[in-house]
Amino acid sequence: MDKVFQKFLRSGIDLSPVGVERREDNNPYFCTPKGASIFGWAGVDGIHFCFVRDFGGMVFSVSPMNSAPDFVHPLANDFEDFLRLLLACSDSAALEQAWMWDKAQFEAFLQDNPPTQDQQRTLSELAEKMKLTPMEQPWVYIKKLQASFDYSKIKYTEDYYDVDMNPEAEPTMPEWKVYFEGNFWGHSGKDHAGTEIRLNKQFDWARHHWVIPAAYSCSKGLVMDFCMRTPEEDIRKFITKWDLHPENDSCEYFTQEQQMQIDLDNPLCLDFIPRLELNGKTMLTSHGCSVVFNPCLPDGVINEAEAKWALEHYDLDTSYGWMIFRATFPWTSKRRPEIKALSLTMEQQSCRVPGPHFKAHAPGDSFSFLHPVSGKKYTLTVQELEQQTISEKRYGSDRWFYPTHFTAMSYTLSPEPDSDVTICDCAEGDKPLEIAPCSDRYAPEARNDIACIGIIGGADGPIAIVCGDSSKEKLHAVCSSLHFEPVEGDIEWRIVFNIKSSNEMSLGLI
Repeated sequence: MDKVFQKFLRSGIDLSPVGVERREDNNPYFCTPKGASIFGWAGVDGIHFCFVRDFGGMVFSVSPMNSAPDFVHPLANDFEDFLRLLLACSDSAALEQAWMWDKAQFEAFLQDNPPTQDQQRTLSELAEKMKLTPMEQPWVYIKKLQASFDYSKIKYTEDYYDVDMNPEAEPTMPEWKVYFEGNFWGHSGKDHAGTEIRLNKQFDWARHHWVIPAAYSCSKGLVMDFCMRTPEEDIRKFITKWDLHPENDSCEYFTQEQQMQIDLDNPLCLDFIPRLELNGKTMLTSHGCSVVFNPCLPDGVINEAEAKWALEHYDLDTSYGWMIFRATFPWTSKRRPEIKALSLTMEQQSCRVPGPHFKAHAPGDSFSFLHPVSGKKYTLTVQELEQQTISEKRYGSDRWFYPTHFTAMSYTLSPEPDSDVTICDCAEGDKPLEIAPCSDRYAPEARNDIACIGIIGGADGPIAIVCGDSSKEKLHAVCSSLHFEPVEGDIEWRIVFNIKSSNEMSLGLI
């Protein structure tokens, strides 16, 4: 035991006025280091002071109300220095909080909290009986100690890693198992986990580097993980461009057109369709799921544990961002085949690219625009344009009052595009109004505007109606967003292009 600490115990000095009170019940917290010997308590928020086995006489503060990983900090190399720091600062509060302050904040705290009369008496007694002087430059002393300390050497009890005791604890990675009827978060059914087939294939496609670390042979089919890598600087540029932060990370803060552009710009998002060729037979994916690891998340926001576990299992570089897509491919035969040859084809799904806007006042109006990829010129000619309504009976709801007014437009495109040009309303529709309380607390809430579904086209866009034979122009139709009242003036429409920016790519896996 530290000789100065022994002398202090014999002195009978009560340090409770300066924030170090002694107790008989020194019960530890979840974040108290393993091997800790608690000698004092601050009397607030469970803050306590202790020695820790294997660290000599070093004095630590433990603050359970802090956020991980800032529960424990060294305060002094030995107990004598700890007492000298108290003499210099008058209260343990300054020592315990010094880790998060700069020098100006530390000194401002001391100036704003001068010692009380009780504290002055305690400090005088401490200096006299222990023959000690105040620490010179206490902030410099504490900062130097904490900057040189290796926090990884502190060991904790099992409570620290228990998410029930410590909600900020990292969950323990479970045994890695992959199921056909499952995802990154669990599985359903009674099927057994698949047998891992290590592939370790790497390639570049669609402006990304890809890793296919493994496939899993299951009773119902093959499961494969596709890992798309993104440089950290690309993610930061994307976040900066759209000024993304936790307070505006929701589609409600952006227009539909902005949302389309965000989807295009997002370096951690790419929609693709994988196909496998197994022993000469094509296998199509039936379902899939994905997790994302983002190394650029702001303080207070963490990646989901399943993404971290995937990176750990596949030994992926955590300095990059990763989108990990898990796809399942049912067997083409009743029995699980022997895998003799396996190849992969990657096809990018079309992306919705916002184009120019236009207004139409009457049939016969036309609007010309260029395709952003081919440069081909198209001319849209309005054939019919009229305001219409949907019967309220079609909704069949006593709880909600829905908008019923919309504008329908039919048009032709010349030359006829290859189904990669669509039209939509630029305006948001009106949201339904609740007119009666809901008796079912589990019923979904209506939060978004609704599309003109079941009239012409659907929620995802218009459809084409073909009149005459294939040599004639196709007549397309589109409906505006729904409103409670007829829209005054002309509707502003948006051209939307459905574009693939990357060609198909194939490679052998086995």
